[in-house]
Amino acid sequence: MTSSAPLTKARERDIAASHLLKPYWLGSLELANRLVMAPMTRSRAVAGNVPNPLAATYYAQRASAGLIVTEATQVSPQGVGYIRTPGIHSAEQVNAWKQVTDAVHQAGGKIFLQLWHVGRISHPDFHDGELPVAPSAISPGGDVITPTGAKPRVTPRALELSEIPGIVEQFRSGAQNAKHASFDGVEIHGANGYLLDQFTRDGANQRTDAYGGSIANRARLPLEVTRAVIDVWGAERVGYRISPTGSFNAMSDSGPVATFSYLTEELNKLGLGYLHVVDPIAAPKRVAPILREIFDNTFVVNGGFDFAQGNDAIARGDADLVAFGVPFLANPDLPRRFEKAAPLNPADQATFYVGEEKGYVDYPALS
Repeated sequence: MTSSAPLTKARERDIAASHLLKPYWLGSLELANRLVMAPMTRSRAVAGNVPNPLAATYYAQRASAGLIVTEATQVSPQGVGYIRTPGIHSAEQVNAWKQVTDAVHQAGGKIFLQLWHVGRISHPDFHDGELPVAPSAISPGGDVITPTGAKPRVTPRALELSEIPGIVEQFRSGAQNAKHASFDGVEIHGANGYLLDQFTRDGANQRTDAYGGSIANRARLPLEVTRAVIDVWGAERVGYRISPTGSFNAMSDSGPVATFSYLTEELNKLGLGYLHVVDPIAAPKRVAPILREIFDNTFVVNGGFDFAQGNDAIARGDADLVAFGVPFLANPDLPRRFEKAAPLNPADQATFYVGEEKGYVDYPALS
């Protein structure tokens, strides 16, 4: 087990002044600190896209995070695009997630479920030969691992106007099921090139109806989904994740500042509990500071922050919470390691998406 050196008086003063380690109120939900465990796909679900029984241990080990956001979790079979990713659309899935939330709550943690639909980032192998759906019939390119091996992604079919209310209902149902599974809230996945992001950005959305063209039209589905989820949970228990400048999954937008400023303004009007912005700290032109000025409630930043950078972001008022991904994956007790100035476990990238216990529940905590 890893051990840490005794604290110096100077380090004790640093900890006392630390912003990341202070409690925070997310609406009426008290968080122990301002560290968020970012959503991370781990590809360990079992048959039926049911969360692995080990997931209860995995998340409970990390319950010292102020808030855990689960791995992306599909709201329907139509939303599947990766092997061994969990869902929230069957009774068996809900029951398995209930084991996770019980374990996290028993460990003193708070946990939100991330609601997900991959859209075009899929393959007919996941859908009984049917094409994946998207705002427009534009292929993202690249390959995908299907149940029968690696294959090139295909050109999706554009959703019919009559089908779009059904997408909203998928997210509403997923939100209801998350409540049945005793989560503390939900985060809507509007980032990283998945369905809601595809509708938002004009590189993927070339529709000419009410859901395409203008920024307001492209934001229509994300906002309809958000209203439906708020109807289930109340605004303060709902977050929304965006990646304004991200290019993952062949994404682009001709005017990300204008696009995401509008979306942020509209989410703000809904009283959304938090906005989670993926915007790398090393990026030359960050959008998060602009959106921070627009959004009134809890603002979460994500994108390669370390402890000092996270503290600085909060001290400057650039964020209320800071999300950490890989550091939490490899360090189940990350807040304590930050508190003790202890070394961090290295992450084993070879086990990020492969394996069972190894690289999942076997990272050591401090002794």
